[in-house]
Formats: sequence, C-alpha cells, structure tokens
Amino acid sequence: MADYQKIAHALQKSEGEPVHIRGWIYRTRSSGKLAFVVVRDESTIIQVVAEKERLPDEEFAGAQKALIESSVDIEGLIHEDERAPGGREIHATSFRVIQFAEDFPITEDHSTEFLLDNRHLWLRSRRLTTIMKIRHTVVGAIHEFFRSRGFYEFHPPILQPSQCEGGATLFEVKYYGDTTYLSQSWQLYAEAAVFALERVYDVAPTFRAERSKTSRHLSEFWMAEMEAAWMELDEATQYAKDEIKFVLRRVLEHHERDLAYLGRDPEILRALLDKEWPTIKYREALEVLAEHGMDVPFGKDLRTLEEEELMRHFDTPVVVTHYPKETMAFYKPRDPQHPDEALCFDMLAPEGYGEIVGGSQRSTDIEELMESLEQQGEDPRNYEWYLDLRRYGSVPHSGYGVGVERLLAWICALDNIKDAIAFPRTVTRKSP
Repeated sequence: MADYQKIAHALQKSEGEPVHIRGWIYRTRSSGKLAFVVVRDESTIIQVVAEKERLPDEEFAGAQKALIESSVDIEGLIHEDERAPGGREIHATSFRVIQFAEDFPITEDHSTEFLLDNRHLWLRSRRLTTIMKIRHTVVGAIHEFFRSRGFYEFHPPILQPSQCEGGATLFEVKYYGDTTYLSQSWQLYAEAAVFALERVYDVAPTFRAERSKTSRHLSEFWMAEMEAAWMELDEATQYAKDEIKFVLRRVLEHHERDLAYLGRDPEILRALLDKEWPTIKYREALEVLAEHGMDVPFGKDLRTLEEEELMRHFDTPVVVTHYPKETMAFYKPRDPQHPDEALCFDMLAPEGYGEIVGGSQRSTDIEELMESLEQQGEDPRNYEWYLDLRRYGSVPHSGYGVGVERLLAWICALDNIKDAIAFPRTVTRKSP
C-alpha cells in the first residue's frame, strides 16, 4: 500500500479495513509473541498490535526492540477494541522501524526547568503539540478577521532606532559600527502606513527586556497589532472585542476536544460569546477595588494584584479606558475633557490572566508629543520622522496590540505563559 493516512483518519476506518500509518512510538510494551505499540503523529495516537505469527521475524524483532520516539512505518487492519486509545487499534501486517531511537531522556515527573532545558524534545509531547495546534488557529483567525474587514497586512522593521514603550526595556543590537534596537512594537511604523493604506495589521515578534520573572512575562513574544486612520478610541475598543470573540469562535469550531484534553472547559469560553463585555474607565475600576478593600491612588498603573482583584468581580473580559496620562507612553493623547486621563485602553481577561490587549487613540498634537518625549527623557530630534506624520495631513487614528501568548494562555487555561510559545525566551533563559 503506497498511500498512508494520518492516524486520526485511520481511526475512522471500519472493522477490517486496511490502513497505512507512519509516526513515532509513544508507548510500548511487549510480552512473548505480542508487542503493543502506541504510535503518534501530529493528529493523535493509536495502538498497534504486532504479533509474531503475522510478521516476518526481523519486523517483529524490531517492534519488540524499538524504544519510545523510534520512527516507524506500519501497515495493517483496523480492529475495534474499547480498551485501546480511540476505541480502535491496528493489527500490523507490516512493521518497519525507520530509525531506532536511543533511550529518551524525558520520562515522568521531571522538573519544569528540566523540560525547558529539553524543550526541543518536550515539544513532541501531546500537551505542547495540542497547544501549538490551537496557537495555529488563533493566529490564522487573526489574519482572517482583519482581512475580512479590509485591512492590509503590513510588515515593519524589526530593527528600530528608537523606543516606543520605554527605553528601560530595549534590547540593544550592534549594527555595523552603530547601535540599534529590537522592536518593542510596530506602532510608530504602522502610524506611517495608515496615511497610505488607511487600515493595516501585522502578527510579528516583539522584544521587551523586562526583568520580570513571572508566569505572565516573556522577553520575546508575538503581537497581533492593528492601526487604522479615521478611528477614535470607542471604535478601537469595539474592534478589540470583536476580534477576540472572532478568535474564540474559530478555536471552539476546531478544538473542543483539544481544549478538553488541556483541562479547559469549552463551555466557559462559549458562554462569553453571547455576553456583553463591559467597558469601564480607570476611575471606575478604582471605585470597584475600593469597594472591596483595595485602595489604589489615582495615578498608579494597575498591575497584577490590582488586575486580579478587579477581575474577581467580572465573568467576561473587561475593557478599562482612560488611564492616567502621566503613566502612559508619549504617543497616548490627553482626553480634552479630562486632561489628567489618556485616550487609551487595556482589555483584561477573567480568571487571573490579566491584560491581553492594549491600545489607544494616537496623539496628533506635535507640541504635546514633544513635551511627553522630553518628560520621558527622550530627545524629540530622534523622532523627527515620526513628528512629520503630524505635519502632513494628520488625521485621528488609533490602534492596539494583542499579546498572542497571553491570549493563548487564557484560552487554554495554561498555568504559565512559557507553554504558549514553542521556545520561550525569558530573563533567565535564552536556549535551546
């Protein structure tokens, strides 16, 4: 049989039908004239029964000898067996070992650090494979959402000459005889693009040299960002809600079983789709916190403790707008009605997952921008090209960024954001 099937397709075959699979040994045990070998591929797992009487001696010896992660090519007949994973198994008529693996270093009960040290091998685990599949759907849904709404995909430079989100978190890079920095955000370049393309988006790597050692921080992560001309704050916050709901629908369409395997009840996510997600102002958030015994002075940014306490009182994501201007990035404008507030927002996820979206309307006032830059210790002359955007046909515009790993961690109910990316980079880890 020349053609082969994915294991998930083989499991759908009827009693006695021939199948041909290939993959890697997931579990194995043998006794006398039988070997029970569980094989995995990217789709799922299936049990293969290798019988001495049905196979050439060399093939049966290989089925007995092959260790976990050996690669195999197997032909056989489907048989129903309730005891087998998926309720079906393959009775092998051909069992070829492509490569005999050495003793696999990962067994049960290894520490988190050991698994991170061996991430190149642990990536094969069913857990991480499942998360990566859901990540694929999340990113695909983001592309689908924006393209269906007339946005253009726009690619900014990764190497950038100045900061966007605070100089303290810049990664410095040697650039020939000079210095440049890894991107903290595409935003400044996206703002240039909207005066040509009007509505743009991107999904790209982002770098922040934050020394946070928490379950919510990465030094390298992916951001799904958008920027739109003629858009003000209210419309941007609604876009963010629509986007996250769109992503949830796609995940639920394709991954109910995967979510359940990860321990996430799909019904918790489905219940969010028909609910209104509230928008409150920062000052209202402070009132909610004060009512429940947490006094936070105006001007203090909401960090993990405050966000977690606030979200105890909501069962959906919440958009918080109008944070204090003095704590915000230079490009976030003052609210004309309340000059101590900025026209900005964060979306906070329930269940303790915190900020998953951050955005703002963008300042179009050159004087305000220059003043904010100076207050943050920046030389406005380094931003002349950015200020030019306000000199030649400036219009109201807004944008936001979705942290892909934070969104995925919430959707999958992960304990640590490190499992939301294939090879995590943190303040203490730069390999493998």
